[in-house]
Amino acid sequence: MKKEEVPQYDENLLNGIKEIQYAVDEEGNYTEVKSPGWEPKNSALKQAINLVDEIIEDARQQVLEGKKSPVFFYMHLKQMDLKILKEESGFLKFSIKRHFKPMVFKKLPDRVLLKYTNVFGITKDQLFNIPKEPVKALEYNFSFKMKEQN
Repeated sequence: MKKEEVPQYDENLLNGIKEIQYAVDEEGNYTEVKSPGWEPKNSALKQAINLVDEIIEDARQQVLEGKKSPVFFYMHLKQMDLKILKEESGFLKFSIKRHFKPMVFKKLPDRVLLKYTNVFGITKDQLFNIPKEPVKALEYNFSFKMKEQN
């Protein structure tokens, strides 16, 4: 592909982050060209992001309804599954599933809560007070990364 043919699709889902594409310049040499992507790729990415947002919102609703604990919500918000949370926290899957139960969660000792706050990169206050409004994964994780860098 020639340098001027690299897609420059208007919609960029990654908050201005561009990917590198390799193209041939006027002299026939390969060169790097920044691109926000192309329509089919951005469309597929948008569908995946929407699915993740639906999963996060479902988890948030379950916590608000008292069916699950905040651990369940933050696991989904951080795009983890039981296996990843098990590896990061050191807890058994069985224990994590128990911690999903609101009555069990309320009785967890501080040392257990501290492990979860460390794994999720949040404070104890955030763990106990999930957002009242829907959360978009891409926006949340991007803003979190920006705060880490500052």
